[in-house]
Amino acid sequence: MILKELTELNGVSGSEYNVMEFIKGHVEKYADSVTIDSMGNLIAFKKGITGKYKVMLSAHMDEVGLMVTGYQDGMLKFKNVGGIDERILLGKRVLIGDKRIPGFIAAKPVHLQEKEERSVNIKLKSMYIDIGADKREEAEELAPLGEYVAFYSEYTELGNDTIKAKALDDRVGCAMLMELIKERYNFDLYACFTVQEEVGLRGSEIAAYRIKPHVAIVMEGTTCSDVPGVDEHNHSTTLGGGAALTIMDRTSYGDKALVNFLYKLAEENNIKVQFKRTTTGGNDAGKIQLTGSGVKVASISVPCRYIHSPASIMSKKDYDACLELAKLALSRFNNDEILGGLIS
Repeated sequence: MILKELTELNGVSGSEYNVMEFIKGHVEKYADSVTIDSMGNLIAFKKGITGKYKVMLSAHMDEVGLMVTGYQDGMLKFKNVGGIDERILLGKRVLIGDKRIPGFIAAKPVHLQEKEERSVNIKLKSMYIDIGADKREEAEELAPLGEYVAFYSEYTELGNDTIKAKALDDRVGCAMLMELIKERYNFDLYACFTVQEEVGLRGSEIAAYRIKPHVAIVMEGTTCSDVPGVDEHNHSTTLGGGAALTIMDRTSYGDKALVNFLYKLAEENNIKVQFKRTTTGGNDAGKIQLTGSGVKVASISVPCRYIHSPASIMSKKDYDACLELAKLALSRFNNDEILGGLIS
């Protein structure tokens, strides 16, 4: 499964080039042209048979991570890049920069902490990354200011159906786009692998402005909260529940006709499907929707537990459901009347 290679690449927001080069090597065999824009977005274009409409598929290449911001003797001080719960950081292994220098996140040992310190969660500002350097000068040479820091996490298959990996948000979407670009359609297809989603949906705004699509589908890994301690009515999505469709989130409101079309299509073809039941978070649809005079958008997402951590978990069956639904939707879009009706 190509997800292993994708998730074990490091591509913290603003430093997505390793992921971009890997994807480029695969999609240029199927695309009519591949463009890297000034932001670093990779846009794979496939000319349609009729070319009456333009369809944009979007998945972001970047992942949450850390950045070196200072030094404390031979230790690295850092800040988060993207939304990370600082409570998960202590003891995690990391890789710094393209040289993949190993380190781990630490803080004052518990046996040296005062009683009041042990009763509260350690804050990120009190943590550091130990790379085995003795002096500041050595640390500066190995990990200069601004260097990216990625979580170290090996792709692991759990049981018969689940996968543990980092960066499932959104390498699952990238993997699906790499499959969808293989087919030729009546419409012009733009498979956009975007940058800097985790720090403000930045790349998708530039890509959508360039393309000016009639309709856009975002392929994403989204929150899954069916875990102990969370009441069922607060479950965002359910692992094993199938492809997740978003009605509304913090950044966008999916086009009702398009979302309903996807849901009905899934049900009619026995594809497991669910609605995302919370309105938190967001994805590239938020910027794409507001481009030009407006774009019809929808998101098809793979539920991922423990998102934005070194150990996200997804179901292979949910991934397959998302890919199958996207393939079916694009095949229906080959009918200009269906696609035209959705965007009119």
